[in-house]
Amino acid sequence: MKVGAILGIAVVAVAIAFGVYMVDVEQTEEASLPNVELNVEGGNLPEYNAEVGDIETGTEEVTVTVPTIEIESPEEDGSSG
Repeated sequence: MKVGAILGIAVVAVAIAFGVYMVDVEQTEEASLPNVELNVEGGNLPEYNAEVGDIETGTEEVTVTVPTIEIESPEEDGSSG
């Protein structure tokens, strides 16, 4: 890393440190929300008519042939590597 970059990072770190420790904020007055009168009457949601297609589901029994696999370990084979 170049000396200029290191010096720049150091200057930024010092500036942030001064900013944090040199600023003191105190609350001098409590906050309050404005007085609001609210008059709400019943509303109305829009109505929709939708025509959708029919979906039929069901089950079907299927037989699947699964291949068998025979594995012979080196001990059973009789040959030693």
